[in-house]
Amino acid sequence: MAHVAPVAPRSRAGLGSSTWIAPVLAVVYGIWAAGIHRDAGPITWGNVLFGVVAGLAAAALYVGLRKLAPGLPRELRAAAWAAFAGIAFGFLYSLTDASILRSVTMASVVAAGVGALVFYRAYTRE
Repeated sequence: MAHVAPVAPRSRAGLGSSTWIAPVLAVVYGIWAAGIHRDAGPITWGNVLFGVVAGLAAAALYVGLRKLAPGLPRELRAAAWAAFAGIAFGFLYSLTDASILRSVTMASVVAAGVGALVFYRAYTRE
């Protein structure tokens, strides 16, 4: 009986998720940050610049984490994605003039949820 060597999985045709998620993340995060920072006032160049910088920073961190995370063990991968989500959400929440304690608490809840989900996904897929 002949044995067959395992075949590497074929990649999906078309655009991968890494090609379109980063620009969409940058736009959505930037608009969200600029909208909160505007605080129902008029749209100014300062608000637009704030949104562009926040969106570009979030997208750059996302792309860097996408490159770095696959090489990490599942625990560190989950912690890295949890930190990214917690910091991103905590920054947006702090723009609402909430207290620092409330911002940290809400960011910690989001980070714990994302960390648990990423760890579960990594644990069940390996």
